[in-house]
Amino acid sequence: MIQVSKLVYRYTPATAIAFPDFTVQKGEHFLLLGDSGSGKTTLLHLAGGLLRQYEGSVVVDGTELSTLSETALDHFRGKKIGFVFQRNHLISALSVEQNLMLSPYLAELPLDHAHITEVLDALGLENKRNSRVTTLSQGQAQRVAIARAVLNKPSIIFADEPTSALDDKNCDRVVSLLLDAARLHGSTLIVATHDQRLKSKLQHQIRLTAAHEPA
Repeated sequence: MIQVSKLVYRYTPATAIAFPDFTVQKGEHFLLLGDSGSGKTTLLHLAGGLLRQYEGSVVVDGTELSTLSETALDHFRGKKIGFVFQRNHLISALSVEQNLMLSPYLAELPLDHAHITEVLDALGLENKRNSRVTTLSQGQAQRVAIARAVLNKPSIIFADEPTSALDDKNCDRVVSLLLDAARLHGSTLIVATHDQRLKSKLQHQIRLTAAHEPA
């Protein structure tokens, strides 16, 4: 499902980071561990096609991302990948449901109101369907972000520090929600974190060391 080989990303001509080779099979769940500055977010963005112009190889679901045009990459990402970012990036002027409706719209997929209801129910958000996101608690907003990430039944879910601002109870709940959503659709799940509480939650791990310039 995901294969990274000899991957180097250059922030500037003089500053670069090299990543370890790894392979993640379909349906596997991995933690991406490392201290701040180790490149966890950069690696997720490379594997998700949000960053380009890399050296080496990033193959996702049999496709080398560097071979796709910007338009093709947008379509590929919309249909194959769900993101949970550190910040929720919800649109404050819209309701919970309207935020979710953007996901299939941007991926040029048909709108399925019944599936939106199913996802909201699964995440305990049906009673917030018509609420503005500005009225939600932090935990509720995080669940909306997860709902948006899984709505298109993606093959891969990337979550970037999804528990960093949460107490233990909500940390456990968010991890359980991500795992349940991934299992429901047979999705590959990669969670980037420095939160040591998650080490017991996911068996497989990829560890990054501090960012460095490759030789």
